[in-house]
Amino acid sequence: MNLVSPNVVTPEPVTSDGVIAAGVYVEGRRVANIAIDEAASWRNKPDHVVWIGLHEPETALLKSLQRQFELHDLAIEDADHAHQRPKIEQYGDALFIVARTAQLDGDSIAFGETHLFVGEGYLVSVRHGASTSYTPVRERCESCPRALARGEDYILYAILDFIVDNYSPVIETIQDEVEAMEAEVLASAMTRAQIERLYLLRRDLMRLRNAVGPLVEVCRRLERDNLPMIRPTMRPLFRDVTDHVRTIQEQIDSLREVLAFAFEASLLVGQAQETAISKKLASWLAIVAVPTAIAGIYGMNFKNMPELQWEYGYFAVIGAIAAICTMLFWRFRRSGWL
Repeated sequence: MNLVSPNVVTPEPVTSDGVIAAGVYVEGRRVANIAIDEAASWRNKPDHVVWIGLHEPETALLKSLQRQFELHDLAIEDADHAHQRPKIEQYGDALFIVARTAQLDGDSIAFGETHLFVGEGYLVSVRHGASTSYTPVRERCESCPRALARGEDYILYAILDFIVDNYSPVIETIQDEVEAMEAEVLASAMTRAQIERLYLLRRDLMRLRNAVGPLVEVCRRLERDNLPMIRPTMRPLFRDVTDHVRTIQEQIDSLREVLAFAFEASLLVGQAQETAISKKLASWLAIVAVPTAIAGIYGMNFKNMPELQWEYGYFAVIGAIAAICTMLFWRFRRSGWL
């Protein structure tokens, strides 16, 4: 279920401390834009949901959020220091979720992280590194108040679905390059530059798989476990995200296998070319060896060699050399060596 096209990038205003957006929603409609220090008072109001988006926030801002929502120290520490493995942690009635993001940066994949705090009446997203703006997610949710009125677990679903959707353009771009590389492999042996590119693609795919793989377990827990803030009616949506993540994982594995086969095929093509060259060289050496051997014999300085006094000896030797070389050439050509 694609909430937002992953190719749409909306510019986002980021304040000096890392706040992208902070709003309060009632029945799926934004009723106010708030300051971080006001979050707790709005969150405690019945049927109010606070949605805050941050991008590489300062430590002081995270500490302020911790006071507002009573977040766990370990979760704040993880959110302040990136390079976390995708995971889901439960702290009381709140959830802390880490997901890895990915997008193309030139010829390589750039990775980032999103940390999500979910609890009664609030959701906070903290982005680090390479990541597409979540502004389209907010805009899409706000355009459908009925869906957004489901609460903070729907916002969580929308963000996770958007993260997974953004893997697809990366996979599609790599797949196009892999298919082109696969077609070239059968035509000729790979050059050093192509082998280096193949290695980099396999490395990036491995890193992408390490980012995607643990997310399967995160979505599975959201789908099946009786976690706080995840209502039973939301489980089918998280199941859809789980299926999507598994599909991405299978595509990554398939591409890695194709690259492995391409490399092996390139080696076989190279070996076949080397074998063909070796056969040609051996054939010509065998042909050249005939006149060399005969000339070597008659070049010896012996007086009593019977053929030396024969009137037609020269013509017979030349004819014999030509006949033997012609026969060898014909046999090698017939066997495919020449």
